[in-house]
Parts: sequence; C-alpha cells; structure tokens
Amino acid sequence: MDGNNRWAKAHGLGGSAGHRAGAEAARELVFSCADRQIEYLTLFAFSSENWLRPNKEVKGLMALFLSVLRRKEIRQMHERNVRLQFIGNRDSFAPRLLKNMLDVEQLTQHNTGMVVTVAADYGGQWDISQACRTLAAKAQQGLINPADITTEHVQQHISLGQAPAPDLCIRTGGERRISNFLLWQMAYTELYFTDCYWPDFNDAALQLALDDFSQRKRRYGGHSESDEVTLSHDTMSVNGQLSDVRHAPVGLSSLTGNGV
Repeated sequence: MDGNNRWAKAHGLGGSAGHRAGAEAARELVFSCADRQIEYLTLFAFSSENWLRPNKEVKGLMALFLSVLRRKEIRQMHERNVRLQFIGNRDSFAPRLLKNMLDVEQLTQHNTGMVVTVAADYGGQWDISQACRTLAAKAQQGLINPADITTEHVQQHISLGQAPAPDLCIRTGGERRISNFLLWQMAYTELYFTDCYWPDFNDAALQLALDDFSQRKRRYGGHSESDEVTLSHDTMSVNGQLSDVRHAPVGLSSLTGNGV
C-alpha cells in the first residue's frame, strides 16, 4: 500500500492526512475482497525498517493504528465473519496497542470467512530468521535432527505457515520491488505493480489487478502447456471471468519505507 505521503503532497496535505486516507482505502479493500469471496488477504502495514522514519511520523502511525483497531469497522468486519490476525515482531509495540491487537484477534478468532492478516513490524528476512532460530532451538534440545530439516519444517514455523501461498501480490505507488515482504511465502506469487497511489486504489483498481491476473499462466517451474498448474477448486468468479486468486497479499504503500 505505497504512496500515502506522495498522495498527500499531490493534494497539498500533510503526511498524516495521507496515512488516514490510506487507512480508509485499506478498509474498503477488505470489504471489496470479501464481496469477491477472496479467502485470504494480507496487508503490509508497518515494516521492520519503518522504525527508522522520523519519530513524529512513527508516533503518528502508531496512533493511527490504535485508532483503527478501536473503530466500528472492526465490529463490522466481525459481523461479516472476517477473521483478523497480525504477524510480525511485537516486542517494540506499546502495551496499549498490543492489548488492542489481541482484543481484535480474540474477537474474530472463531470466524470462518476471509482471513485478513496485518503485517506489523514485519520483514521477510526477520520471518525466515525467526523460523530458523526456532528450529535451531529444537535441534539443540534433541527434538529434531538438523540433517532431517526440510523446507516443510521451515514452512511450519514461518508466519502464515498454515495459509496457502499467496496467489497475487499488488504493489501500489509505482515501485517495482517487494521490499522484504513475505520473501519465503511468495516464491511463485504473481506480482502486479501499479502507479496508482494507495489512497486512490479503489474497487475498480482492484478489479483491474484481478483481470490482469486472470490472464496469466502459472507454470510453477514448468515450461510447457502440460506443466501448467490450475487451482480449479480455489477459483472464484470475477465479473464472469475465472480468477485463481485465493490469497492476495497487498504490500502496504504507506508503511514499506519506499519513498511513500
């Protein structure tokens, strides 16, 4: 979700206004994805590197994060059977913010609809390293032989380990990189880049991304038509077109530290 600050500048507004507009766009995206029966949505809200931003901006983002967790929209998502969860390092968050994150997770933990994951103080390299540390500790305790460790073991200890691999990653704001987001999970994820700033990324923009995705051929390392992999049981109807989008992660523009 990239481009909040640049959106604000283009409209003659301060950076905080851009972040507020970005939060509104995120809310609308959740409902748009729910309407399309997308099963998983991951939002990159705050990267590990974002702590390096000016202190005033970081404080503003934390205040906005807390405000969003307390808004009526959380209750509306709950009523629509949406499950909300958070991934990332929680060590640096204020106790009050952590409590609200836990409250939201507990409120929606039994919901069986779309799973919305918010990546906060998250980095793909951090994610892989924490999985490795966990496996190293188990090996040290004699619970696993290091020679037996496979990618499946890492998958079990990575964030989103129980979720399917993302089908589509949308990056707004004009940047053409994934910026340390879900590095392990996106091995075969389709990437979609748009110059649209995140606050302007609306339902129509989402549809353009899904239409683009629906035209792609996913081979997962294969090289012929017979090698293509289809996910017919996961397909969803998008305006009469079939799209294999089951898990769509969105790199959060305002909080990736990429010239937002």
